Amino acid sequence: MSALGDDLDENYSRFITDAADTGCVWGLEGPDGWALCDSETFPQSQVMPFWSQPEFAESHCVDEWQGHQVVAVSTEEFLDDWLPGMHDDQLLVGINWNDELAGQEVEPLDLLEDFESALD
Repeated sequence: MSALGDDLDENYSRFITDAADTGCVWGLEGPDGWALCDSETFPQSQVMPFWSQPEFAESHCVDEWQGHQVVAVSTEEFLDDWLPGMHDDQLLVGINWNDELAGQEVEPLDLLEDFESALD
């Protein structure tokens, strides 16, 4: 499995493809809940990151996320429950951030639309 690179659009597409193929996505859960951080792009917003492979998520269990565990969420649950819930909570989704924490921050319903387009 090759590492995530600097092409953020490619990392985003890979997230959708991998999640469809494997049936799950990966997040970081800690003692106080799921990993969150401030948005780099949208002031006053928070982002919950997810990755398409467990090893991509694992590389982020350092610094402020040390002590977090990599947790799988089924793609079906992610699409049906998580994304609408994140939209309701006004959270953004961080997609396949690389080791420099570079990656796209998207509105959950936009990601849901992209999944639906890719799965058609």
